Amino acid sequence: MILYIAEKPSLGRALAEVLPKPQQKGDGFIRLGNGDVVTWCIGHLLEQAQPDAYDPAYKQWRLEHLPIIPQEWKLEAKPKTRSQLTVVKKLLKQATDIVHVGDPDREGQLLVDEVISFCGVPATKRARVQRCLISDLNPGAVKKALASLKPNKEFVPLSVSALARSRADWLYGINMSRLCTLQGQKMGYQGVLSVGRVQTPVLGLVVRRDQEIADFVAKPYYEVLALLQTDDLAQFKAKWQPSEACAPWQDEEGRVLSRALAENVIKRITGQPGRVSGAERKVRNQAPPLPYNLSALQIDAARRFGFSAKQVLDICQVLYERHKLLTYPRSDNRYLPVDHFHQAGAVTAAVAKTSPELATAVAEADLGLRSKAWNDKKVAAHHAIIPTAKTMDGSKLSSAEQHIYRLVARQYLAQFYPPWSYEDKRLEVEIAGGCFVATARQTIKPGWKTLFAQQGKQAEDEEEALPTSLPDLKVGDPLLCLQGELLDKLTQPPRYFTDATLLAAMTHIARYVTDGELKKILRDTDGLGTEATRAGIIELLFSRQFLRREGKQIRANEAGTKLIASLPASATTPDMTARWESVLDAISRRQAGYQAFMTELEASLPQLIAQVDADAFKGLQGGARPKAFRKRKPRAKGVKRKA
Repeated sequence: MILYIAEKPSLGRALAEVLPKPQQKGDGFIRLGNGDVVTWCIGHLLEQAQPDAYDPAYKQWRLEHLPIIPQEWKLEAKPKTRSQLTVVKKLLKQATDIVHVGDPDREGQLLVDEVISFCGVPATKRARVQRCLISDLNPGAVKKALASLKPNKEFVPLSVSALARSRADWLYGINMSRLCTLQGQKMGYQGVLSVGRVQTPVLGLVVRRDQEIADFVAKPYYEVLALLQTDDLAQFKAKWQPSEACAPWQDEEGRVLSRALAENVIKRITGQPGRVSGAERKVRNQAPPLPYNLSALQIDAARRFGFSAKQVLDICQVLYERHKLLTYPRSDNRYLPVDHFHQAGAVTAAVAKTSPELATAVAEADLGLRSKAWNDKKVAAHHAIIPTAKTMDGSKLSSAEQHIYRLVARQYLAQFYPPWSYEDKRLEVEIAGGCFVATARQTIKPGWKTLFAQQGKQAEDEEEALPTSLPDLKVGDPLLCLQGELLDKLTQPPRYFTDATLLAAMTHIARYVTDGELKKILRDTDGLGTEATRAGIIELLFSRQFLRREGKQIRANEAGTKLIASLPASATTPDMTARWESVLDAISRRQAGYQAFMTELEASLPQLIAQVDADAFKGLQGGARPKAFRKRKPRAKGVKRKA
């Protein structure tokens, strides 16, 4: 008997749909017509054991117990899904062969692997386990995946990486949360002060941003524009570029702080002749934006529709599992396999039927064009989020589902449009010894931009558009400065985080890393958390009342601010967790080892514990008495699992 183990029931049903019939539905499984069986997990059926599973004394939270470091790791069945674990365990004993059908990511690999190991499957049978990678729940795609099984042992590094993440998060979270909660309790706070290696740096980003805004003092600065006229009476404006001699009157960002200096420039240039000292014009082509991964989709949806990260993920899961209109949504990849290019006709036809608003865009797409999105070398376990070839009446989707489907579909259609072609012009002008610069950008062919013309601004912090034209001038051409214009400006504080900008910060965390060496080695794709966890991390901070929303703004509450103040910088900045993610990624690619990673973390815990500042919790009020301090029944002992 072949046993197929899917990550969740919806995937199990999609598998059974293309496997032999007639079928018999059981409690937690489907028996196929040929005697094989499809079963499923319900996410993780197992979890890391609680501290009291290692020592009953740990039921009480005490400083002298810290750090708690298991010598031999244990897993426990999750109470809510214990019955399904029993079903899977029984079927594993009956199976002669096993097909692992977890989601195509790090966690999906681990959650089935750990069940197979926990249930005591013999080594000989484990060695024969096959891996099935499914990113599209439509029958054709599932059949194709089943025809392309790979040995599961090829994915061991992915599973080890997820295991290292799970255990390291336990070590860090359990010890630091107990420490901060106990220290907070000493100062009168009775809530749980939860610390995590991802959630706490995210909270730190918000707390520091709030503080920067609170401490900000606006400073006046000045810019000078020259209104210039050509011999044929065409006019344009150019901006003054202060010379090195002006440095004493500028701030660190080059802004002129002296009004007298700016007024003097205006007096010197008004009515004076000038000449073109530099002229550039370059035609550039910009390729269409790549299809979405989850973070990019969440950021765009937050900016355009005000959706939270969790809302976007939930909508995507419905479009993937229930409607089967999108491919696997928890993807961190923005590229597509080359063989998927041949499905473009079916996919675009489905888009036109499901979303008639995009029918014209489909009709104008050139399916012979192949963007850089199709690249096998950049596709790992999963690919970009795109529409599937399934069609349905789009009016039956909710308004939010329609919004997300159209976003994904439009981004996919862009791959079949030519580049945006434009010309950049730059003129340098010399007036009375000063340098002035004018720039302009003019579209030659809109290309893929036509798809987004009706969507408005793509970012709430989008820069002001450049002028669209400048006179055709060459070096040496004479000009007349009709007048100078003084612009009174004020420096602006940073903006409060929003769902979109906080997600963007988590995704491109290198911008916020303080360690210069680490910043250099981080790739753009490295971030705080993963595609699958970022939405949950943000929501967790809200549920624990560390963060609050004021309109679109995200701000820190007092408990969050005090918690960050109590912790060493290494626990509240992204450096440590960015380094973790870098190592975890290296483990998944066989370029780093589990043991070295865990040993370093265990050695660092006592130092981190010693650095927590209990005094920072002074004055913190409120908080419900944490469940951890209430009397409770002993927890069932876990099953030992060696590293």
